[in-house]
This record gives sequence, structure tokens and C-alpha cells, in this order.
Amino acid sequence: MTSASITHTVTPADTARALGSGDLDVLGTPRVLAWCEQATCAALDLPPEQTSVGTRVEIEHLAASPVGAVVTATATVVYEDGRLLRFQVVAHDAAGTLLANGEVRRVVVDRERFLSRITPVGD
Repeated sequence: MTSASITHTVTPADTARALGSGDLDVLGTPRVLAWCEQATCAALDLPPEQTSVGTRVEIEHLAASPVGAVVTATATVVYEDGRLLRFQVVAHDAAGTLLANGEVRRVVVDRERFLSRITPVGD
């Protein structure tokens, strides 16, 4: 199976307080999700004319991480049907504690065709 991992150190900008998802100085769920999605993108090897877009996310944020913690998010393709990809995602800290797990779905699209359907704001 195709998989990829990314590693980040939690900074004050990654906290629930900074992201507006709470008032504690611990890793915020929106950042955990962003790191898991980053791992899904890293797991794909698409030609330049293609990209993928997220379509569904289900994440359980199970444990808190303080500023300074090292977090690794891993995404593994567990299902593929044409353009649809489902990834199992997990995040662990350096001690191996499971911080989050879930599933992210992405769809592979033609970059130009996708963007041609978007109407710029103000038009």
C-alpha cells in the first residue's frame, strides 16, 4: 500500500488557542487535520496536470500535545476506485502515543479543468 509520513514540531501557532478551536495551548485539532491531509498529498505521485482535492474527513483527536512535541502524521491508501482514494490517517508523538486517527477521502482531478469551473470572487 502507498503511504507517506510528515513530521512537525508543535509551535504556539499550532495551538487550539491560536487556531480559534479552543483556549488551551495544546495542539489544535484543525492543525492535526491539516497535517494528516498533508500526509495524504505526500502519499500521491500524480502527473503535473493532475492534483487531488479533499472530499470527506473523519478524525478522532485522542490525546493532547504540548508546544514542543514532535508529531508524525501518516497516511496510507486503503481503498482506490478510479479517481476516489480513501486514506487511513494516524498521528503519533515521538513517544509513540496515538494522538489521532481517522479517514480522509480525496478525488483525483484534472488541475486545469477543475480550476476552470471556479468563478473568481467579484465576477
